[in-house]
Amino acid sequence: MHRRLSALCVALVMAQMCAAADLLQYTADDRLVVPEDYRSWIFLTSSLDLNYDQAVPGAATSRSLLDNVFVNPGAYAQFVRTGRWPDGTVLVKENRLAASAGTISRSGKFQTQIVSMELHVKDEKRFPGKWAFFVTDGKKPARYIAPGADCYSCHAEHGAVDTTFVQFYPTLLQIASGKGTLESSYLQERASLAAGH
Repeated sequence: MHRRLSALCVALVMAQMCAAADLLQYTADDRLVVPEDYRSWIFLTSSLDLNYDQAVPGAATSRSLLDNVFVNPGAYAQFVRTGRWPDGTVLVKENRLAASAGTISRSGKFQTQIVSMELHVKDEKRFPGKWAFFVTDGKKPARYIAPGADCYSCHAEHGAVDTTFVQFYPTLLQIASGKGTLESSYLQERASLAAGH
């Protein structure tokens, strides 16, 4: 019985690894093909006008942006078990224009068309720093962002778990906290904010 269970576990892990590898498809010019089914993945969060110190790609407008973040199901399942992202993780941040008037709406904002997409990918064999960033208009394969870009240093300095902004994903923040996988730099930053510094 124990051997069968072990064999089943190994088979499931191998299947997840193969599925993750299939997600990461690159063009000949090193662009990342956006997975067609990403909207059926695990939804992590949505935010309104969340910004750091630079404009969101495609935000050359004074209108508000709403974003949605999705992660591939295999990566999510492993994060729930371990509090860490596996190789093959794909986080998709979809940036959409926000509108404030619709057919029946009198207040609030709702999402309209995609203005850009940002992808954060963990591909340990392809990228020396394990993670890479890509950006697209949502219609073409995503363009690789070179490691010298600010997004790399910002995520390294402020990411709650493994250079990712888990602090903005409430359910995953609880999991990482419970599993003890929050980065010490994030914990120090959070403590400093709580102390009013």
